[in-house]
Amino acid sequence: MKTLDAPVLHRLLEPLVQILTPDVARKLVGYRFDAKAQAHIDKLARKCNQGRISDQERREYETYVQTIDFIAILQAKARACLKRSTDS
Repeated sequence: MKTLDAPVLHRLLEPLVQILTPDVARKLVGYRFDAKAQAHIDKLARKCNQGRISDQERREYETYVQTIDFIAILQAKARACLKRSTDS
């Protein structure tokens, strides 16, 4: 599975983070998948761990994992933005 290139993401996302308002940053930090999407991800994860996942399901699961990683990076940057705004 490919992983996200952290230095590239940092370089591309940092300008975006600079324009986040505290309200948007809080919403981003609180973002979660809906229950239906999370249940589907959990099902794919179980199938993957059990070695019973089809090629199509694997591609879908890998997309979810990469998306989750990307969102986690955005959320970490939003938390840092909120911390900076409260430290000022």
